Amino acid sequence: MESIKDLYIIGPGPSSSHTIGPNRAAKDFIKDLDSNSVTEIRVTLYGSLALTGRGHLTDKTIDLVLKDFKHSIVFNYELMGLLHPNTLKFIAYNYDLVVKERTYFSVGGGKIVTDLKNLESSEVYKEKSFDEIKKYLINNKISLIDYVNYFENKDLDEYLEKVFDKMIDSVESNLKKEGLIPGKLNLSRVAKTIFENTSKLNNFEEKHSMLITSFAYAAVEGNASGEEVCTAPTCGSSGIMPAILYYEYKYNNVERKTIIDSLKVAGIIGNVCKKNASISGAVLGCQAEVGVASSMASAALCYINGLNLYQIEYAAEVALEHFLGLTCDPVEGYVQIPCIERNGIGALRSYSSYLYAKNIAPYRHNRVSFDDVVEAMKMTGESLNSDYKETSGGGLAKVIK
Repeated sequence: MESIKDLYIIGPGPSSSHTIGPNRAAKDFIKDLDSNSVTEIRVTLYGSLALTGRGHLTDKTIDLVLKDFKHSIVFNYELMGLLHPNTLKFIAYNYDLVVKERTYFSVGGGKIVTDLKNLESSEVYKEKSFDEIKKYLINNKISLIDYVNYFENKDLDEYLEKVFDKMIDSVESNLKKEGLIPGKLNLSRVAKTIFENTSKLNNFEEKHSMLITSFAYAAVEGNASGEEVCTAPTCGSSGIMPAILYYEYKYNNVERKTIIDSLKVAGIIGNVCKKNASISGAVLGCQAEVGVASSMASAALCYINGLNLYQIEYAAEVALEHFLGLTCDPVEGYVQIPCIERNGIGALRSYSSYLYAKNIAPYRHNRVSFDDVVEAMKMTGESLNSDYKETSGGGLAKVIK
């Protein structure tokens, strides 16, 4: 498995695979090109990148990177025959002569590769499943935090500090904003209103739920507006972890070091999903984005509250299991409907899963392991019709006009 840093990438929203990935690909392509010897760069977006690229601002993020080059972007909507649903090709010309050509695959979470057979080129952990990780912890008599600290670079804490700062900023800055979210849907920002209305609520559970909802909405409304966010593990699910951690930090006075360590725990959960299934909506549907994010956040919440390793696994499994089959069907290709509301629900699911782990796990061992549900997610996602995997070809994207 790769470093957990690769799950927490700071970059432009609204989509890690459709915005951050192509942004990185464009930067990589031009890094050794001289604008004086290139007359044009032609970019072709394939599959999901083409079908939802305009709503996901894929063309705009590429335009920004290639601003010093004459360039054109072609949308190829064909899905058949693609090695990966998020494929893009760059060709640089000097008049009729091809100067450089490269194909990239945006595999989820902002990561780009040029070779799908070499996805594990930067492995940090040799363990591939949660069961293998548990065995390693038991055999070496160490904690999950010790495990992460041993294998990761020494600058991990410093990096996660920046990640958490970005999460805080995504919540706080967008709790102050009003108006419409950019795009054709004319969707209003409501995070500020939800947050302000919590002052009128007397019931603790209701207030707690609406506060977490407002934090999730805030972060994802910023993401939908194309602001810089932190993937956790994707842009489309970037409101769930911030909502949970922000509440714990600001309202329960959890120490910052504990929050940073909880990001490590969540990172291992996300890594297992990424390694054995996917975190891309274009590959496995929204279960791989919001489902995985909810699973990560529930694990973080268990760690923060001192639950044991089995309870961490229990919560992560429960959160993901009950998002199995969740489709990715963004209306008009925008990361707005159902994505914003779905992040709020995902954050609340994280808290419910934590409560199950705390209050049910001690009395009955769960038959379903975390590895089991990850395998089920992969099988389920692979059987989904392509209309339900970030192509805006079915579901709500087809019904809502």
